[in-house]
Amino acid sequence: MASSDSAPATGLSLRAMGAGLLAALVGYASSVAVVIHGLTAVGASTEQVVSGLVLVGFAMGVTAMGLSLHRRKPISIAWTTPGMALMAATGAVEGGFAAAVGAFVVTGVLIVVAGLWSPLGRWIAAIPKPLANGMLAGILLKLCLAPFLAVSQAPGVALLVLATWAVVGRVARLYAVPAAVAVALGAMALDSSGGAALSGAVWPGVTFVQPVFTWEALVGIALPLFVVTMASQNIPGLAVLAAYNYAPPTRPIFLATGAASALTALGGAPTVNLAAITAALCASPDADPNPARRWQAAFVGGVGYILFAGLAGVTAVMVTRSPPVLIEAVAGLALVGAFGSALMGAVQAEENRTAALVTLLVTASGLSFAGVGSAFWGLLLGGAVHLLHWRPVALQPAK
Repeated sequence: MASSDSAPATGLSLRAMGAGLLAALVGYASSVAVVIHGLTAVGASTEQVVSGLVLVGFAMGVTAMGLSLHRRKPISIAWTTPGMALMAATGAVEGGFAAAVGAFVVTGVLIVVAGLWSPLGRWIAAIPKPLANGMLAGILLKLCLAPFLAVSQAPGVALLVLATWAVVGRVARLYAVPAAVAVALGAMALDSSGGAALSGAVWPGVTFVQPVFTWEALVGIALPLFVVTMASQNIPGLAVLAAYNYAPPTRPIFLATGAASALTALGGAPTVNLAAITAALCASPDADPNPARRWQAAFVGGVGYILFAGLAGVTAVMVTRSPPVLIEAVAGLALVGAFGSALMGAVQAEENRTAALVTLLVTASGLSFAGVGSAFWGLLLGGAVHLLHWRPVALQPAK
């Protein structure tokens, strides 16, 4: 593979632009239900969800455009889908949505600190991957069961969404979740209560939320959200870029995404980070045979996210006014692939399997102790088991 630094980065690439728009479409459509579900779970109103979607669209777009243009590398930015799944699993905390916003602000600050202070980033990277994957799988398990539980509560729509996902996935896997989302959104729009509500919040707006900082939210949301964002988004995102011979410096990425996250959190926006799933759409040869022009894909993807911010009002109203079980079903389908990857990463190494499974099971249990959510306790108990079972590698005697 050609080096990304040796080829000239001149000329517009329509192919890269198309890849960027596709990445934005897939990234938005495949997980917007997860984001909305996560925000509403921690207490956001419809207006606050709209505000969060508007601001996170601009945060993703501006940072992706700025970083990719400045570095001439396909640095794609996304919202933290696993983090929003964590919010859905955590639920409301003491202090309501204002406390969740305070936790979002702290998460952004921690990402900035990770950029300024390299040991913090190394500590996050030092978390055993099986444990990080076990925590992520435990977070995602409940949501991934939702599509099948929805069949008993709304069989008609749920079966239609599942069938769409399965059939389209057989033909074009990349479009399976967006197609299922389109069917679900169509059902929401046809629903009488959802259709009547559309006139209430079509125009996107921004609502300031005064953050509240509580111990429960800081330990139960901010710390797990930071770990999930770093371990499940930023580190894999860097790995995807490295797979295509791109090695951008981490400091400007963490500083930009952390600052954008902290600022937009004041309007209810979730954390932004390196894209992990859609990053390959912009960084692979499919975006452009010339590695030096693939940055245009990430740049145009950022433009796409800003355009999608204008649809926040319509999207949020349709989703929030629809049956919660349907939203959970769509969110679960969007996360099946992520759950499978996390589960495989958790149990693949036999020496870490027990600790990873403890992490997964404690996280999935919903355990809450001292006001702290299960994701934190899962990582803590799994880490304790890991240390208990850890043995130094024995040195082979010299022959």
